Amino acid sequence: MLESRAITKIFGSKTAVDHITLKLEKGHVYAMLGPNGSGKTTWMKMAAGLIKPTSGEALFEGAPVSIESRKHVAYMSTEPYFYSWMTVKDVGKYYDDFFLDFSYPRYQALIQRMELAENMKTTALSSGMMAKLKIAVTMARDAQVYMLDEPFNGIDLLARDEIRHCILEYATEEKLLLLSSHLVEEMEAIADRAVFIKNGRLIECVDVEEMRGERGISMADRYREIYGHGEGAMA
Repeated sequence: MLESRAITKIFGSKTAVDHITLKLEKGHVYAMLGPNGSGKTTWMKMAAGLIKPTSGEALFEGAPVSIESRKHVAYMSTEPYFYSWMTVKDVGKYYDDFFLDFSYPRYQALIQRMELAENMKTTALSSGMMAKLKIAVTMARDAQVYMLDEPFNGIDLLARDEIRHCILEYATEEKLLLLSSHLVEEMEAIADRAVFIKNGRLIECVDVEEMRGERGISMADRYREIYGHGEGAMA
C-alpha cells in the first residue's frame, strides 16, 4: 500500500534518509523506531507527500505520492500546526472543511475521551493536551493510512493508555497504521511490525511475533542491539 524505493533526502551536507527501500502493507500496525535524528520524520514526510525526495520515490497503491494520495493519508506531525486564534472546536471545523473523510461527531467523541473541551484555546493547552488534540483530529479522519510521528511525546502514563486504546480501535484489516517513536515500551504493546532506522538507513523491517518466537528477543531487546549504550537507546 505504501512504499519507498531507494528514497533519499539530503539537506545541505546532511543525508537524512539514505536509499531506503521499504514496503508497508495494510492490516498492520508498524512501529518506526530509532533515536531522534535517525530519519524517521523525514521518511514519513516524504511518504505523506509533504516534502520531495532528493532521489528515489515514494508510492501509494503503486502510484507516486501526490495531492491525490494525500486525500487518503492522515499524517500527524510533531510540530504544532494550528493557528493561534483557534479553539479546540475551530480545529475540528477546520479539518471538517478541509478533509472529505473527516467526521466531526467522531472528533467530538475523541476530544471527550481525551478530556478536552471545545472552548479551550489552542494557545492555552499544555504540551500533553496539545498532543492529545493532534491525535484526536488525526484519528477523526477515515483515512486508509494513518502516520503518527512521536504520538506519545509529552503525554503522561494514563493518557498514553487512552491513546493506545484509541489507536488500536482503528487497526483494522483495511487500514495501515505507522507510528514513529523512540519510546520502545509503548510500541511493544501496539505494533505487530517493527521498522528500525539508524543514521538514515533501514536496518530491518520485522514481524514482531516472529522475532520473539524465532530469535527469542523482544522489540526492546532488538532496539538495544542496534543502538546500544546510550546511543539513542531507550529513554
